[in-house]
Amino acid sequence: MVKQASVLVQLVMGLLVLLSVVSWYWIFRKWFQIKSAQSKANRFERDFWSGGDLDLMYQAAAGGRFRSGGMERIFEAGYREFTKLRTKSHDHAATIDGSRRAMRATYQREVDDLDSHLAFLASVGSVSPYIGLFGTVWGIMNAFRGLAKEVGGVTLTHVAPGIAEALIATAIGLFAAIPAVVAYNRFAHDIDRLGIRFESFMEEFSNILQRNLR
Repeated sequence: MVKQASVLVQLVMGLLVLLSVVSWYWIFRKWFQIKSAQSKANRFERDFWSGGDLDLMYQAAAGGRFRSGGMERIFEAGYREFTKLRTKSHDHAATIDGSRRAMRATYQREVDDLDSHLAFLASVGSVSPYIGLFGTVWGIMNAFRGLAKEVGGVTLTHVAPGIAEALIATAIGLFAAIPAVVAYNRFAHDIDRLGIRFESFMEEFSNILQRNLR
């Protein structure tokens, strides 16, 4: 049926298959990225709240920068700015504020990295059914135009094959859209929860730094 479809419908099908393949690539990649971020956040929270020395934790975070997670990098940025300002200024409020700004900047980079390519999944989920519907409409138009040239009575036998070929485009569009929508909603939820954990950690860590200054 795909081979017998018109060239435009075949192009629509090819585009939808390409979108589906690319979206599945990002679905798996984002899934592994988010799971890794959650695992590293769990591990760091467990180490942090076990009462370890902040200087030793900072050295460990700075030494393993490219293997650390988002929460660990937020801690590293905040503590680095805290130690830098503490030696230069006696204004405790300015020191804590500078540490908060450093953590906030790192937090924004981490969330932006997790959010990357989610917009592509949202676009595939929203646009693919319409692309498939366009291919279906075009295929059905061609089927009826072909039937208009038939001499004699037109039966379901003449109509059904052309419509079936055209409906494949809609089916492929739904096949591309549904996983993308489900993955987007799930990933957006997980990233929001991670963002809340990061923000909670920043507030709690700021309180710890404030107590250390006192």
